[in-house]
Amino acid sequence: MHGHTAEQSLRRRNRRAAMLASAGVAVLLLAGCSNASTPGGAQEDESAITSIKVIVPADPGGGWDQTGRALAEVLTQEGIVGSAPVTNIGGAGGTIGLAALANEKDPHTLMLTGFVMVGAVETNDSAVRLEDTTPIARLTEEASVIVVPKDSPYKDLGDLVDDMIDNGKDVSVTGGSAGGVDHILAAQLLKVAGQSSAQIGEKLNYVPNAGGGEAVTLLLGNKVSAGISGISEFAEQVKAGELRALAVSSAEPSDLLPDVPTIIESGYELEITNWRGVIASGSISEDDRKALVAVLDKMHESGAWKDILESKGWADAYMSGVEFDTSLMQSIGDVNAVLKDLGLID
Repeated sequence: MHGHTAEQSLRRRNRRAAMLASAGVAVLLLAGCSNASTPGGAQEDESAITSIKVIVPADPGGGWDQTGRALAEVLTQEGIVGSAPVTNIGGAGGTIGLAALANEKDPHTLMLTGFVMVGAVETNDSAVRLEDTTPIARLTEEASVIVVPKDSPYKDLGDLVDDMIDNGKDVSVTGGSAGGVDHILAAQLLKVAGQSSAQIGEKLNYVPNAGGGEAVTLLLGNKVSAGISGISEFAEQVKAGELRALAVSSAEPSDLLPDVPTIIESGYELEITNWRGVIASGSISEDDRKALVAVLDKMHESGAWKDILESKGWADAYMSGVEFDTSLMQSIGDVNAVLKDLGLID
């Protein structure tokens, strides 16, 4: 699909091989799976990090921004690092931020990533790929919610899906960047409702937004028929009665919106969650990678981070080091397969 894939795969394999050779395969795999319980081995590396730069590859206000700022807050308040300035570099599903990370000279720089970016790399034909980065840690998982303006004629999810099938492009759905979790959810919803890939392409009017406040503005202004985003991004407006929630994408109802049915309860066999994590530049040293993993392990164990997860309604999906590396490669393969099946990429 991309002319540079084979070369990048070779670089990735070489980087993985060097990483594993540094301490022996068995020892490093064990450390990667249990860093959180054995931080002592990386304590010297961790002590060298006094500041971490955090790149949020999206505009302020959205899920990546919320996660990045929560991360920076815990790191500094808990005294894990002295400072953690946050920079927003929005656009193209995070791939503009990904390009900026590739040119970053400070090895102690973390960038938010997640399900959205996996798809955006493909749909934007990004020159810089996730395979070119150094995975550090997966942080959270969050279900999505499908919402409509408060005066919308849709009383439930079935009304919306039926109208999408019957009236096609006249029904607009806003979400994050093309190819991301929101886009895939909208397309998969039509698929489980019996539409073919060709029909989905003809009928789905998906309106990407830049994240954060733009989605809310479009919905409150009745510029779109419906919206999809992480539950925490719309929960406030739903509770205030400004938006109505039709369904959540998790297997069980959300603690943040306990009265909202799941998509499955609404009659459609579909469950999907959005994960978020952090990556570093692909050019950092093995010592810097270990030090960053140790910092994130320490943050994950803090009471402050557990409080953030509870208040935001984020599920703890933590994994670091080699374990996250393996999971990320699996996610790339899974998302590509879905995007191809839905006709979103060749």
